[in-house]
Amino acid sequence: MAGRVFLVGAGPGHAKLITVKGLECLQKADVVVYDRLAGPQLLHSLKPGTEKIYVGKLPDRHTMKQEEINQLLVDLALQGKTVVRLKGGDPTIFGRVGEEAELLRRNGIPYEIVPGITAAIGVPAYAGIPVTHRDLASSLSIITGHESPDKLDRMIEWDKVTNATGTLVFMMGVAKIGYIAEQLMRHGRKPGTPVALIRWGTRAEQAVLAGTLADIAEKVEQADFQPPAVIVVGDVVRQREQLKWVESLPLFGKRILVTRSRAQASDLVNRIEELGGEPYEFPVIETVYPEAPELKQGLKDAFDRLGEYDLVFFTSTNGVDYFFRHLKEQGKDIRQLHRARIAAVGPATAEALGQRGIIPVELPDRFQQEGLIESLGSQLLAGQKVFLPRGDLARNWLPDKLAEMGLEVTSAVMYQTIAGREDDPELIRLLEEGGIHAVTFTSSSTVNNLLSILQRMGVQDPAALLQGVEVACIGEITAKTARDAGLEVGIIAEEATLDSLVRSLCLWNAEAAAASE
Repeated sequence: MAGRVFLVGAGPGHAKLITVKGLECLQKADVVVYDRLAGPQLLHSLKPGTEKIYVGKLPDRHTMKQEEINQLLVDLALQGKTVVRLKGGDPTIFGRVGEEAELLRRNGIPYEIVPGITAAIGVPAYAGIPVTHRDLASSLSIITGHESPDKLDRMIEWDKVTNATGTLVFMMGVAKIGYIAEQLMRHGRKPGTPVALIRWGTRAEQAVLAGTLADIAEKVEQADFQPPAVIVVGDVVRQREQLKWVESLPLFGKRILVTRSRAQASDLVNRIEELGGEPYEFPVIETVYPEAPELKQGLKDAFDRLGEYDLVFFTSTNGVDYFFRHLKEQGKDIRQLHRARIAAVGPATAEALGQRGIIPVELPDRFQQEGLIESLGSQLLAGQKVFLPRGDLARNWLPDKLAEMGLEVTSAVMYQTIAGREDDPELIRLLEEGGIHAVTFTSSSTVNNLLSILQRMGVQDPAALLQGVEVACIGEITAKTARDAGLEVGIIAEEATLDSLVRSLCLWNAEAAAASE
């Protein structure tokens, strides 16, 4: 039985500009056929095991011919697979979706066309240019600019197109900008008509070059302005100086690698996006239940003694999450901790407890284990029984210090941390091309695992590959691990919190922008 093909528009570049329907298609796909214009982060939305087939240009292979792509979709569907053909922008606007759909129809394969936000409107919007305006332009033309001049002349009736609408948008016409401008002026557009070229709009690499029909070709040559870019011609371009918004955000222009586990990454990802940056998620750690028999027995013994503890110290949000999972699975009641005081290391851990109706007795002034001792030192008495729910990679400083002070410590491994199991060739390409501007590390394990996973993917010297990437660490301990691994640390958060880490990234970007002026 034949599968089904979804011809999906990915939007203009930013991963979150895909439609809800398009994202749903991706999440149920067995195989995704995509090209480079689709936001790479979208591929992280796929279910485990989804096959990914890149049909764009590779160093050792030219772009797959359209006829070959058409047949590939048919072949995959005939294998009974759910196929997504992911295209940049909208598939019906210069996306050749008609050719793909026609062959699918002839082979009796069911398909759907899922529209996307076309770059013709999405890219100008991110540059502060509305393609229509009540006072400036009430109509819009979208024109291909990606052909030779003689073919352009055959396809475009310049005498009619030039003044047919208030705004003209040319797709993929950077190399022909001189010819396009010449034709528009020849057929009636004034030389002073504003023009803007927007390269990689909505992405971290977004760049805008503005001019007029008279001088834009010279400006493009002087700036060595390269494709891909959308060209906007018309008075609406003047709106840019008042309406440009994304470029004023504090992390604009920066693609930031987020290495936290997928379950924990959302807060950091959302903050980067809100501030105009482009997060690139690559989870290098995963948390799993303990498997070793001795660890399972240790958990059971620790939970059997809940009523005995005087103190419970939570040192991470993962520790909180897994503690409550084990509590439920072992049939225990949180009220068995009625005699215990509960403390949390760091505000995020305290918040995780607060969401479960528990307010920690004390919040350390510093967000490391040492801060907990500083805050509670006078209240810690020899003979008290302490429970430490923790991960397998947690430092031993706290239990050792408590034991040294004469307290009876019970540590139990709530979860184990393992290296991420997915490879990402796109990340290596971005690193090689300078497309990753900063990397965030929120623990020592994220440092070690990123380097080991890069080696697993064939990188001989991961530290060398990360040269030129700003390394941002959440605290001194993580920074020391990074330095010991051969990385040059440029950012250390003043406090070991995500808020402080994000503030440090904003300051770094502001200083970089000031230095380049």
